[in-house]
Amino acid sequence: MWELMITRTSAHFTHSPQSAHYQGLKMHLGTFDPNIPEEGPSAPPPGWLDDIHGYQGHKGGDDDNPLYPPPPAYNPQPEQNRSTSVPDVRVPSVSEDVARDALLKFVESKWNYSSKPARNLTFKDLQPITVYRYRLETYTETRTSAWQFEPYNGQTVDGPQYGMSPAPWDIPVSLPQRYTDKVEKIRVPHSSFVKVCHKCKGCGRTRCTACFGRGQKRCTFCHGRGRIRNKHCTSCHGRGRKRCLSCHSHGYKTCSVCLGSQNLLHFIQLTVTWKNNVSEFIPDRQPDFPDKKFEKVSGDAFFIDESLLVYPIQGFPDQEICDVSTKLINEHLERFTSTSRILQQRQSIELVPLTHAYYTYNGKDYSFFVYGLENKVFTSKYPSACSIL
Repeated sequence: MWELMITRTSAHFTHSPQSAHYQGLKMHLGTFDPNIPEEGPSAPPPGWLDDIHGYQGHKGGDDDNPLYPPPPAYNPQPEQNRSTSVPDVRVPSVSEDVARDALLKFVESKWNYSSKPARNLTFKDLQPITVYRYRLETYTETRTSAWQFEPYNGQTVDGPQYGMSPAPWDIPVSLPQRYTDKVEKIRVPHSSFVKVCHKCKGCGRTRCTACFGRGQKRCTFCHGRGRIRNKHCTSCHGRGRKRCLSCHSHGYKTCSVCLGSQNLLHFIQLTVTWKNNVSEFIPDRQPDFPDKKFEKVSGDAFFIDESLLVYPIQGFPDQEICDVSTKLINEHLERFTSTSRILQQRQSIELVPLTHAYYTYNGKDYSFFVYGLENKVFTSKYPSACSIL
């Protein structure tokens, strides 16, 4: 029965003028060109690229697996005989006027808070609290390299014939301002060469994966039959196949890697990264005040020590600061010296203002904190709130 239906359908199209047009169109669109290759990998396969002295270890043509060369052999030592001089510290405090103004600004930022309690409260006590923040900064330079490529259109090729490529740490760079993050990408001299595109194998085009190079796709509505319930398929007009929109019926696409140029210029790209690695510590001694709040305010840096490598702080009245200084310095040395060059270190101790303000309003006791040089406010409870009817 199915054989009979197919025969009748074929006969119907053979004798219609539209069928003749379709057959010609099918011959034009459905031609398969075996010379157009399938898409290859986006990155060059292993062994595709030549080794460049000093840059062995790269496996592909992207920076997913960059090569980290070890930093130059150097072993700076901290100045262990330097005396750590810590000045006398005066704990800052705020006046009632400053505390009230800070609370009013805080209330203005809350749409559902009334400013009346802040204006009419009565202060009972303002208690300044000593809060130290220790900060260690380690400024590093890291160099990585990876193969890159671009379509070759006749540009100059700086290849090994012009000399040996300099080692990663021998390439000169301009240092940025200290303790500022920056990334610079440099094409390694004499590392370039031209090779046939690995994705299209030098054809400049790749077979369309949507239609398998045919230029047409089977109609998904009638499953290629041309008819649905003995009626012409309105999606493909009874043809059973539709033009491939992915390749515009050509059966191929321009190679997405070489952009049709057929060849690629390969080169090693050096990435130089300067980064200021910062670690901070604040002793947690105020259970009613969240330490996370300190991250967004500044303090008074009354002690700053800077050198190629700093020495752990000794003799500071707060022993916990001394202990964390030793701990963080050791952690930074262990973390960065294997892959990066340490250019400078800086450690500091800040006094972060914190005042606990106690007050009464309408016969009830409340409190809030004023913190940071910016006089920010934190409170877990406020006397009253406006209600919207």
